[in-house]
This record gives sequence, structure tokens and C-alpha cells, in this order.
Amino acid sequence: MSNLFKYEVNTKQKQELINIDEYLYKALEESGIREGLMIIYCPHTTAGITINENADPDVKKDLSASLNDTFPNHDYFVHMEGNSDGHMKSSVFGASETVIISNGKIILGTWQSIYFCEFDGPRKRTVYIKIIEG
Repeated sequence: MSNLFKYEVNTKQKQELINIDEYLYKALEESGIREGLMIIYCPHTTAGITINENADPDVKKDLSASLNDTFPNHDYFVHMEGNSDGHMKSSVFGASETVIISNGKIILGTWQSIYFCEFDGPRKRTVYIKIIEG
């Protein structure tokens, strides 16, 4: 049985945060691993992975608005694809997160979830989940 899982995420907006907890739980169940680490990885330079609050949808709205204020897409950027802001946002958020698996459960805080962060959508994206027993 493989401990590497690949999932597709179809984004619908230029910038959005998508809860991907369902992929984590599916991978954990399929792996059968009860103790170890789970690495969630995004192989895209204008997307990222983060852990944040899942209870109030306004948190995602506030994050998105603040990112746009902090990293506007200036006319003077020289990157020809016009998505320099997405590259900056991705660099700040990072391409991966690691969580602990204990007693067959993913350890997250009460209000925490894992989010795929799109910064140059809409696109078809990939998320990898690697589970390491130990």
C-alpha cells in the first residue's frame, strides 16, 4: 500500500482558500497508519498550503483582502505572465504543512483546518499527501 496520495483541486477564482481536510482524512484512512507524520505539499509556484481557522468564513475573506492590500499586482512588475503577486503570496504562505498523526487521528486545533491557497486561478491544481509511519 502506498503512503503517497495525489488529489486534484479545481479552483474557481483568481484567489481563494479551499478547505482540503477531506483529502487528509481520506489519505489517512487508506494508509492505515496510526502514528506518524503527514506532509501536505503543493507543487505550484502561485499556490500554497496553510493551516488556519475553519469556523468563521470571514477569516478567509479577511486573509484574502489583506493579501491583496499587501501584494497588489503592480503595472511595473516585469514578470511577463502578470502573476507576480501570486508568486509573492505563495512564497509567504509556503508550499507545505506537516501535521502529527496520533492514535489514528490528525492532530489539529479545535478551529484549525488545512487550506489549499490559490493565488493565480482559476486552475486545475495538484496536492500531494505523504504519510510517514513512526
